[in-house]
Amino acid sequence: MSSPDPQVRAARNLSTSTSRGPVVAVTGAASGIGALLTSRLAASDEVKQVVAIDERRGEVSEATWHILDVRDPAIAEKLRGADVVVHLALDLDLETDPAARTAYNVRGTQTVLTAAAAAGVHRVVLCTSAMVYGALPDNDIPLSEDAELRATAEATGVGDLLEIERLGRRAPRAHPGLNVTVVRPAVLVGGTDTALTRYFESPRLLVVAGSRPTWQFCHVEDLCSALEYAALEKVDGEFAVGCDGWLEQEEVEELSGIRRMELPSAVALGAAARLHRIGLTPSPAGDLAYTMHPWVVSVGRLHDAGWRPRWTNEEVLAELLEEVAGRHTVAGRRLGRKDATAAGAAGATVALLGAAAVVRRARKRRGL
Repeated sequence: MSSPDPQVRAARNLSTSTSRGPVVAVTGAASGIGALLTSRLAASDEVKQVVAIDERRGEVSEATWHILDVRDPAIAEKLRGADVVVHLALDLDLETDPAARTAYNVRGTQTVLTAAAAAGVHRVVLCTSAMVYGALPDNDIPLSEDAELRATAEATGVGDLLEIERLGRRAPRAHPGLNVTVVRPAVLVGGTDTALTRYFESPRLLVVAGSRPTWQFCHVEDLCSALEYAALEKVDGEFAVGCDGWLEQEEVEELSGIRRMELPSAVALGAAARLHRIGLTPSPAGDLAYTMHPWVVSVGRLHDAGWRPRWTNEEVLAELLEEVAGRHTVAGRRLGRKDATAAGAAGATVALLGAAAVVRRARKRRGL
């Protein structure tokens, strides 16, 4: 039998490729987790097409790119034909003005949810954080994925994430037929810069007296595989993602080789609040709670769907320590190498607290 005509063969291939899997749109696709997920989905045999949306073009040439701000209502037209939207265009940068950050995150999510419904998209995947459960001394270890969200808006970006989740819960009621999946990663590691990763850039690991820190990490590769599960509708609803189990503070100190510096609660929280208030550190005092109290989570829903993390907590911690090597942070504030060397280890904290006191006294003298 003779081989099919090349044009017929090409048509057959096109028919096969266009019959498989969903069309998935990714916002924030040009960098960070969005870029990793876009590349992963573009290489998947289970995805028909990837639509990438960002304010600049990324490097995944297999995706169909649309360059625009996610707050632009014109995004609805770009989402037409998509089955699923994974919304990753969030700003959680420590250095961003908090009001501007909230305006971008909340307005962007609102616009994406409304636009997705208008475009006929049937599922939106939102990515928040396990931080929304709150870090509290009476938390179960691990927390159930159905546990009450008891976080407050006192930590970096957590208020935005709580509002994003509220919008996600309201969307199906406002737009029947639209489903919303929420993915909550543990401490995210892999090219990330957060108050929690900066904790490991300090010359000493600050431990608040009487607290019981526990650590559960999530590598960005595992987050991307979980987001792919959500995009392919292998799991839905609200679920957490992270390594299996957790590490106690003592294990972290032993694995990292970084010694602790223990401070009374009133001193640590008071200093953190003062330093943030006068602008010496980007992290509000609320961030400290996540290094004091447990907030590790079960990943049972992903396990039930057949997903398993590729990384262990020990492996992710090792990668994090490698990433932050050479960086010097005290109380959330990055120091230059010269500053850190001059200040010394524990002395760096004393110097920073002293600087805060000097600024405070100066402001009082000026009547500020």
